[in-house]
Amino acid sequence: MEEILNAIPHRPPFLFVDRIVELSGTKIKTTKKIRPDEPVFEGHYPGQPIMPGALICESIFQTGAILLSKMMGSISGGVPVLTRINNAKFKSIVKPGNIMDIEAELVEKVSNAYFMKGKASVGGKTSVTVEFTVTLAKEAY
Repeated sequence: MEEILNAIPHRPPFLFVDRIVELSGTKIKTTKKIRPDEPVFEGHYPGQPIMPGALICESIFQTGAILLSKMMGSISGGVPVLTRINNAKFKSIVKPGNIMDIEAELVEKVSNAYFMKGKASVGGKTSVTVEFTVTLAKEAY
């Protein structure tokens, strides 16, 4: 967890990555255990809770930010900010108790834009796929 906290500025309860599983070149794999006591489940389909698709995407985006941090040695050039989401596809539900396997890959870098793609899955079944772009923004505060 310390490695993740050193890589990106996100913190609980808005940190959706628990562990780095594999890092090689322009690809990374992480995991996130979906705890039944996550605050979001109090209001997202009470009685039949499911992980919001937007938060599954966020886990992919955070995984991508960790990849960029690791590739650069740190994200000292600014804070990773999401600037574009393309082709998000929601294929299966993620429930409390599931362990999400998350992947992100750097596809291309153009100037200060990092074009990436990723996916989240549970038990080998794809839940979400998404393409996204990140830039490093100077802190505004």
